[in-house]
Amino acid sequence: MKKYIAKRLIISVFILIFVAFIIYVLMRSLPTSYLEQVARQKSMQPGSKSFEEWMEQLSATYGMDKGIIPGFLAWAGKALRGDFGDSWRWTVPVTEKFKDSVWISFIMGGIAFILEILIAIPLGVIAATKQYTKTDYTITIVALACFSLPTFFFASLLKLVFCVKLGWFDLGGLIGRNYENLSAAAKFADRAHHLVLPIVTLVVISIGSLMRYTRTNMLEVLNADYIRTARAKGLSESKVIYHHAFRNTLIPLVTMLGGSLPGLFAGALITETLYSIPGIGYVSYQSMVAGDIPFSMFYLVFMAVLTLIGNLISDILYAVVDPRVRIA
Repeated sequence: MKKYIAKRLIISVFILIFVAFIIYVLMRSLPTSYLEQVARQKSMQPGSKSFEEWMEQLSATYGMDKGIIPGFLAWAGKALRGDFGDSWRWTVPVTEKFKDSVWISFIMGGIAFILEILIAIPLGVIAATKQYTKTDYTITIVALACFSLPTFFFASLLKLVFCVKLGWFDLGGLIGRNYENLSAAAKFADRAHHLVLPIVTLVVISIGSLMRYTRTNMLEVLNADYIRTARAKGLSESKVIYHHAFRNTLIPLVTMLGGSLPGLFAGALITETLYSIPGIGYVSYQSMVAGDIPFSMFYLVFMAVLTLIGNLISDILYAVVDPRVRIA
């Protein structure tokens, strides 16, 4: 197992280098006039340097004055030291802006992830054990409805009902108008109150596919020969379902969930943008719209790292859950 993990880590490093190079090439393929536009905007700020000085600095900072390979090597050398440059959109170091926004997304994603598991997996198991009953049909309809709902539509519907009609929540933002005048406990409650609708959106949109996936895998296991043998031996139905069937259903589920764990740090771009929550998804969207190359490159490489980590976690968890798996 250790040899397998080491091998996967080495392969992941090479994949990451290749992906980062592709991202760099795409950024270098942007029109050169855009870099001139950024330099011109910065030169117009009070007390700023001249346009020529900005062009020279920006080109040198991001290796635009070099060839693609030397420029990438220069960027990669700085990235290995943790220097991703300054964000053009937020005018602070990229890593500083990332640290300020990523934990909001992690809290939202973490709560939504836990609720998704607690809701979707039990309902999927119940639907499978009560196949072709009203309970199964009801759960299936709910799952299909959640799976089919576009994020922007459902979020807009929640805002219309609970923000505009009922007035229970603000339309967007992370804090209320009187946030600075509140006590520490009240500030915490105010932030939590503003995260209710975004978390509900994330949970409802995501539980549909997990419910269907759980139900499908559970039905497949329940029709296996060893389940019929367990029932023939006189074991109780609860022990057959939750001790034998559910444990084997966990194998594909853990693989799926393991791959989604790193996504907790990636942010929910659409949801955070619709609710104006300053998480990493919202910040990355604003950066991309503004043409913030330093932050966009960092975020895309960060996403690549999360994807590789997710695949590695899935493979490891697969072997942990299923003791029959032995990797040479």
